[in-house]
Amino acid sequence: MVQLIAGSKGHGKTKRLLDKANTEIRGILGNICYLDKSTKHMFELNTRIRLINVKDFRIENADQFIGFVAGIISQDHDLEQMYFDSFLDIAVLKDKDIRPVIERLQQFSTVYHVDFIVSVSLDEADIPEECRELIV
Repeated sequence: MVQLIAGSKGHGKTKRLLDKANTEIRGILGNICYLDKSTKHMFELNTRIRLINVKDFRIENADQFIGFVAGIISQDHDLEQMYFDSFLDIAVLKDKDIRPVIERLQQFSTVYHVDFIVSVSLDEADIPEECRELIV
């Protein structure tokens, strides 16, 4: 499953993402991974949640981002959920079509049974029509 938390900058998307991750870790047996553009929120996350600063890995395009996500999934067979904060930044998708990356995440979710919760700094009206059903 892929879920989008959409809204313009400053509308509380990160807080919702952090709250959801911290709540979910209490009820699952597997692992959660939280990808962000910095370690700024390190102390706001439960210590069982793995925080990855994507900027440390110098990802230059969306294909590299998808490869990075695939690598994380491949090394953690207990991974149940991945949270992406600042999705447009970490996936190098500013001013680009998010549909191909969302489609790949949906494929990963189906095959590997990992849920993706994604924070997107776009107003709901700016989300492509095909992705709007994923907005929570």
